[in-house]
Amino acid sequence: MRAQSKMKMNKLNYIWRLVATGICFMVFSLGALILGTLVFPALYLTPANTRARRARKIICITFGMFLRLMQLVGVLKLEIIGGDTLKAHPGALVLANHPTLIDVVALISLMPNANCVVKKALWDNFFMGGVVRAANYISNDEPELLIQECAEDMQHGNPLMIFPEGTRSIPGKPLKFRRGTAYIAMHGKMPVIPVLIKCTPPTLTKGEKWYKIPSEKAFLQIRVLDPILINQWAKPDDSPAIAARQVTKKLEHYFTEALSTHGSTTSRDQATHHQVA
Repeated sequence: MRAQSKMKMNKLNYIWRLVATGICFMVFSLGALILGTLVFPALYLTPANTRARRARKIICITFGMFLRLMQLVGVLKLEIIGGDTLKAHPGALVLANHPTLIDVVALISLMPNANCVVKKALWDNFFMGGVVRAANYISNDEPELLIQECAEDMQHGNPLMIFPEGTRSIPGKPLKFRRGTAYIAMHGKMPVIPVLIKCTPPTLTKGEKWYKIPSEKAFLQIRVLDPILINQWAKPDDSPAIAARQVTKKLEHYFTEALSTHGSTTSRDQATHHQVA
């Protein structure tokens, strides 16, 4: 009798999380549309040199509100470890692995003036286009200008967020970083802050539909590590191509080892012992 009751409660919980997930996606899409069509156009009444900064601050605040909504309705459990490190290094290059769609929202919510590299398709997206353009995020459609634009923005004291994999991770596959991140890191000569992201059970992974929710509430952990110096990973007399190759391999190894060292967040019992942000 007790087992049947538990199964029924689990089923009801699953149904509620499925409905709540759909509601959250609707809220996010409509929120982005409202920001892009009603809120951000008003920023054109403000000075041009502060326009993107204001837009990014608004995005940071609204993303934080959205994460609180996801936690409130029971879709997500969130933990932030070492978030103050990001505030202490405002002009840093922030590198993170990319296991789930939500980690983008979580990271931007921690950095009020963060810039990031986005796919060109987002600039023309019906819901997100206005948001991306207002924030003046960097498009990846012109690789020859990408490195210079990233370095210039960081030199103005703005943090830059990049997912070295270039796309969401494939569960069970080893990390595979693109060399563009190494070029940006070497050219910008800014502190590199590694961020480890784990989501258990996996959800919203690459190619997964939004309605394919896990059997239990997802636990998203964001762990910000101390800054690292990547210049030591390349020899001074190396060509840019060789240096980028070496730095990319070192970054892959660093993240793989760090994710292993800091353990796994695989159980519901473990998640309940963490302080949720």
